[in-house]
Amino acid sequence: MPADTTPQGDRAVLLLRLAGPLQSWGDRSAFNRRDTTPQPTKSGVVGLLAAAAGRPREADLTDLVGLRLGVRVDQPGTLLRDYHTVSDYRGLPLPQAGVNAKGVQKPTSPSKHTHVTHRYYLQDAVFLVAVEGPAELVTALGEAVTRPAFPLALGRRSCTPTQPLSLGVRRGTPLETALAEEPWQANEPTRKAHERQAKRGQAPRRTDRVDLAASFDDPHGDDTCRDVPLSFDPRRRGFGTRKVRHAWLSVPTGLRAALPTEPPADGGHDPFALLGW
Repeated sequence: MPADTTPQGDRAVLLLRLAGPLQSWGDRSAFNRRDTTPQPTKSGVVGLLAAAAGRPREADLTDLVGLRLGVRVDQPGTLLRDYHTVSDYRGLPLPQAGVNAKGVQKPTSPSKHTHVTHRYYLQDAVFLVAVEGPAELVTALGEAVTRPAFPLALGRRSCTPTQPLSLGVRRGTPLETALAEEPWQANEPTRKAHERQAKRGQAPRRTDRVDLAASFDDPHGDDTCRDVPLSFDPRRRGFGTRKVRHAWLSVPTGLRAALPTEPPADGGHDPFALLGW
């Protein structure tokens, strides 16, 4: 991935709120099984920005790939498996994906009458994504997201985002700071569950702050992701790698501060707290 040498003073951060009924961020999906990662991939975010800017699949992605990416998990959602079966309504054998010299799909051999696929989604998830780079490019992308040239999707065309998608451009603010300062984007039931747990003295112990998992592009990171798109051209698709650092961010919730007066007798240990029970 090319290094961005733009001085910090000439950089800006675009904040995107990625939320919707369904999201799917594949990084190794193929054939009959289409997986999703637990959070947005760089290829998915770059694809969304390229679609907003009206770039064709064959367009050069060098500037978009050079943007630094940060992802904050505001609401992880739950995993959904969509079980698909496909058959010909006339009872005929299904064709192969490959075609013959005349461009006609070949028959399956031996004959196959039912095709099974598994597709995985994240349901009710909310992420805060930050992309940092040259101010002129980031500002142009921020305007493009509000008036996209092509329909935007959360990793797969069937996964449409809810509004607001763009939370604006921050100038003079490092990526980590922008992610830490932006208020929590979780939905109302999740926020109320957080408040109830804090008031009962369960973890989390505060209502006005919440600790959220986050990851950042970092050349010294201890994790490697193979989700850097080299091209979206169907004839020469390819992916590179990037180094990622994982961390926790203490984020303002927008709720009124309320600290328990006394520590709970069990020391605050509640194995069901993360499930919202």
